[in-house]
Amino acid sequence: MAASTTATASNISGKSLTEMLQEIQAFLETEIYPLEKGVRENSFQAMLPVLAEKRAAVKANGWWTPQISEKWGGPGFSLAEFGKVSEILGRSPLGHYVFNCQAPDAGNMEILIEHGSDYQRETFLQPLLDGKIRSCFSMTEPAHAGSNPVIMSTQAVKDGDDYVINGHKWFTSSADGASFAIVMAVTNPDAENRYQRASQIIVPTDTPGFQLVRNIPIMGEAGDDYMSHAEVKYENCRVPQKNLLGKEGAGFTIAQERLGPGRIHHCMRWIGICERAFEMMCRYAKTRELAPGKPLASKQTIQNWIAESRAEINASRLMVLDTARKIDEEGAYAARVEISTIKFYVAKVLQNVLDRAIQTHGALGITDDILLSWWFRHERGARIYDGPDEVHKSRVAREILKQYS
Repeated sequence: MAASTTATASNISGKSLTEMLQEIQAFLETEIYPLEKGVRENSFQAMLPVLAEKRAAVKANGWWTPQISEKWGGPGFSLAEFGKVSEILGRSPLGHYVFNCQAPDAGNMEILIEHGSDYQRETFLQPLLDGKIRSCFSMTEPAHAGSNPVIMSTQAVKDGDDYVINGHKWFTSSADGASFAIVMAVTNPDAENRYQRASQIIVPTDTPGFQLVRNIPIMGEAGDDYMSHAEVKYENCRVPQKNLLGKEGAGFTIAQERLGPGRIHHCMRWIGICERAFEMMCRYAKTRELAPGKPLASKQTIQNWIAESRAEINASRLMVLDTARKIDEEGAYAARVEISTIKFYVAKVLQNVLDRAIQTHGALGITDDILLSWWFRHERGARIYDGPDEVHKSRVAREILKQYS
């Protein structure tokens, strides 16, 4: 992977970004890859003690929260620079968690930094930055299409100095074990602008009325702790109005702010998965013999898959880093078409590469002896969450067609 040698990373022990990336990858290969068997065995909670040790090592090396500005204790990378870090971390299902830049916490950190009050930053943000707690983001509802989130039934009604929240959410990722949720709820149902009807409110998960119904099985696997997606009910859930994040009615504006950088994070993570799956495919093709002296790699179909995967991964990386550069220079709104384009393009490349790698491995590919089947189960959602591919394609097409009479 090519990487720039000029970087904010020089602030960390005088090292360039290239040097830092090499050290991070070496750390993953020696310290984190050996732990991945626990992921395949679906026992994340059991891994927490050893993961805490690895997180301490990351802090000691100065790699902690690489997505955060220097003001808040991070290295101060640009979005494009962090994208390269995210790709390396994406090579392991544990990478982002160990470095404290995992979704949804990374996005929650960003919006708390931008919109949180002093109280909210002290109570919720700082422990999150320190890695002492986790959080979740509660928006999607089973009763409504996630592709049109302005239609929402969860309501927060003022009562004295409090909000009383009632609603039903699901795919509140990582709610199991989280200390608080940021909940999207309708606070201004009569607002003329439908995008000004909802607000974001911080709800500690030990609040009476916060009910974690279940961890939703994803293709047969419910997961636990951080690696899970929860169904949650809010039943007369009362929190103080000081837990309102930003202004009342600004919920969707804040949500959009986290989506642009968030899609860069996701896409580069997906590219990291692609790179590792690609390496697994190539190694297996070279070593698996169909007959004495005839490796799988000698077959033209396998060679086509390798060539196509290499081209698609390279194209994806260039597209994403170019989009990140545009966000850095011009802002997320100016890059909205590019953001939608990389979201559906890289998600499809991810599915393509994983499928080819599984097919190359044959029966081994669909077992949990290696990571490919785990990724295929858990990353199929890439074409659905943060807006389904079809919505993004439609948006891109509409913007392009505006240029033509």
